[in-house]
Amino acid sequence: MTPDAFVPPNLLPALPEILMACGAMALLMLGVYRSHAPARVVTQGALFVLMAAAALVLLQGGARVETFSGGFVSDAFSRFAKILILLGSGVTLIMSQGYLRREHMDRFEFPVLVLLATLGMMMMVSAGDLISLYMGLELQSLALYVLAAFKRDSQRATEAGLKYFVLGALASGILLYGASLIYGFTGTVNFVKLAAIFGDDHAQPGLGLIFGLVFLTAGLAFKISAVPFHMWTPDVYEGAPTPVTALLASAPKVAAMALFVRVMSQPLLGMVGEWQQIVVFISIASMVLGAVAAIGQKNIKRLMAFSSIGHMGFALVGLAAGTEEGVQGVLIYLAIYVAMNFGVFGCILAMRNKGGQMEAINDLAGLGRSNPMMALALALLMFSLAGIPPLAGFFAKFYVFLAAVHAGLYVLAVIGVLASVIGAYYYLRIIKIMYFDEPAEATNWPMSPPLRLIVAGSSLFSLFFFIYPMPLVTGAATAAAVLFK
Repeated sequence: MTPDAFVPPNLLPALPEILMACGAMALLMLGVYRSHAPARVVTQGALFVLMAAAALVLLQGGARVETFSGGFVSDAFSRFAKILILLGSGVTLIMSQGYLRREHMDRFEFPVLVLLATLGMMMMVSAGDLISLYMGLELQSLALYVLAAFKRDSQRATEAGLKYFVLGALASGILLYGASLIYGFTGTVNFVKLAAIFGDDHAQPGLGLIFGLVFLTAGLAFKISAVPFHMWTPDVYEGAPTPVTALLASAPKVAAMALFVRVMSQPLLGMVGEWQQIVVFISIASMVLGAVAAIGQKNIKRLMAFSSIGHMGFALVGLAAGTEEGVQGVLIYLAIYVAMNFGVFGCILAMRNKGGQMEAINDLAGLGRSNPMMALALALLMFSLAGIPPLAGFFAKFYVFLAAVHAGLYVLAVIGVLASVIGAYYYLRIIKIMYFDEPAEATNWPMSPPLRLIVAGSSLFSLFFFIYPMPLVTGAATAAAVLFK
């Protein structure tokens, strides 16, 4: 065989992604050429594709396998993140059906765009070099830009989509410039080769390489809506259709944070001294702003936006530790955060009257008397988001703070605890409004069976997680160990 002979890539590691791409294209053709087929059929097809992709991910072994010249990696870390992503996208599709029908948005493009965004997220967590990182990031982002503006006759949704697109394009440009600087000063984009370069004790990173690292970190921080790159989050969360907001708060956060962790823990682990101070800064800024800025919010979707900023700050505490234990804490945090968000947004989707969807926090007044089961579920989820023991949210914060303490980041852990105490105010305020305020009007909002099941499952998970946390803790430990071999 000659040195230049073509060697076909091994497609088996990328089989779930190939299935997602083919499924999305097939459903797109079904929607275009069978215009009389209801959108419900395309949605059911999308759910089937997501379940089949999840089955393929679970069937893959935990061993690290590379393909496409190292540009695509399948390992235990990517498997863990992909299962969370597929779960988040699937639950979003199930929750969205009633809303889309009521708002006359029940079109076949919605599930297809969710599939394409999910495909981009899966590529992100399996990225093995800077080029595949950028391709996955853009595939996810372009689909989410459209979804944010999916309610075409709404000025708020159009404004949200435009803001998200403009700021997202700027962040993508910053990230791409950082990647080009890293390539220019190292001569490679492959994560394994970059790790070897940065792991050399005798190599001193130049100023240009540090600039590249800063730009790359800024681009990734935008995708997880970390401060000071959070400015798009409240407006997009408020303006986007509620099911899209639920999606933005779950699967894309997992994908972006998993990508952030992989980039910092693999190719840049040798430069932990350079990037650790950056991550500590954006972690503190995100926790503090998320805790303080949400206090005055009157719209529950805007409140959840600032809540997500704060929670990403807490997750970054684990990454700042720069250890295997810290990455394990990040993965546990992401899994619990996504589970809690499903229940909260299920309750938000149920908030409606004859005039349409309701989003004001004061609309929850008196819910404890008119709909006690929904109020109880939402109260449990608010306590969990606040980190009250023994609910799941407490353990999420416990694992990242423990990793920070073991890494010697005592100040970061203390600030995190203080921010958590401040943030508890606006979660407890919602509980006070539900149980102690007089309702302005009847608030007996009915839930569809799928929504009821999702909210109940999320609440029960938050309540009983402490009884048997080992499957999640062990799975996260196995996934984290892969990045430090």
